[in-house]
Amino acid sequence: MSEQQHRGAVIGPSIQIDGTLKGDEDLLIQGKVEGTIELKKNSVTVGESGEVKADIFAHSIVVEGQVEGKIVGSERLVMRKTARVRGTLIAPRVMLEDGARFNGTIDMDPEAEAIKSAFAGQSTKPNPPQAQPSTASAPKSGSSPAGSADRS
Repeated sequence: MSEQQHRGAVIGPSIQIDGTLKGDEDLLIQGKVEGTIELKKNSVTVGESGEVKADIFAHSIVVEGQVEGKIVGSERLVMRKTARVRGTLIAPRVMLEDGARFNGTIDMDPEAEAIKSAFAGQSTKPNPPQAQPSTASAPKSGSSPAGSADRS
């Protein structure tokens, strides 16, 4: 995927990042990343020049370059023919194109504990608006409503 076609953040080929990446937008990695990548409601694409030694947690993940680590997708994971992956793939839907190189394990159980724990409290769909609970309470039996005086 070219940078011109990608909508979202881009880590260019000359950039190297060590640490944890978190965010709320799609990410294209053309450089080097080591650590953890958490974009749980978004997509992560490791481009052909991308080199990642990290655990990746995202809604949708596409690998065109090199990845070493645990890759957890709440929706899907795609390895293109240029992908070179070593690690654990966990997603309800996994696709490996002819030519992709993979060494590791694959878990495609949508109820997998790794998916549930990685995305606990996360919804992959926008939350619908909810009514706020009322803080008013009904008067107790035998008492007059608040703000009124008993005029006998």
